[in-house]
Amino acid sequence: MAGGKGKQAKFAELGQMPNVFQNFDYKKPELVGANGPIELKGKWDELVFKNGKPIVLELACGRGEYAVNLGKAFPENNYIGIDIKGNRMYTGAGQALEQGLGNVAFLRTRIELLDHFFAPGEVDTIWITFPDPHLKKGAEKNRLTAPRFIELYRRIAKHAATVNLKTDDPILHTWSAETCTELGLPILERIDDIYKNGRPDGPLGIKTYYEGLNISGSNTSMYLKFALH
Repeated sequence: MAGGKGKQAKFAELGQMPNVFQNFDYKKPELVGANGPIELKGKWDELVFKNGKPIVLELACGRGEYAVNLGKAFPENNYIGIDIKGNRMYTGAGQALEQGLGNVAFLRTRIELLDHFFAPGEVDTIWITFPDPHLKKGAEKNRLTAPRFIELYRRIAKHAATVNLKTDDPILHTWSAETCTELGLPILERIDDIYKNGRPDGPLGIKTYYEGLNISGSNTSMYLKFALH
């Protein structure tokens, strides 16, 4: 998709993309797709993917690089990138269409509303890639690995579901691990320097635009994988 378009032009095109579903009124958690209002809770496979494959969410997906690249590399799953910023999502949604990735879709909404759009047990895996670490005093509750969000994920995920956090912020990395311990959630894998021995294969080797910015200044990408039950 062309990169020089303004926000309004992107929003207009986004509304016509068949792989994008948007929530415009947060007080009325309803979805609109290219063909109008649509109810997708518990029906993502039936109405969108139609292939019976596991569903993987990328939260705070930004431009959607992870969802698109995961969709290409691992076609055995379906991927949904979720963010509130439509002008960013436009990039990944367009790429998925251009590349014919029928296993990649995008949901524009607030993450707090996930349980309005996914039924219990509908989600298999969650990825959180370079989210805002919310470092200001008192902002911990807004971190996507905070207890209130973990409880939300548990309401929509299968019993064996996992959460994968990739971040370059050491405070968020450590705090998230400590939160898992406090909640009694098993930490399945923890890596304090993903690229220490070179770029890894698989999902961890996928780099996003925001990872390249190195906003935290740590020059180190970290990974945490934990179970939700």
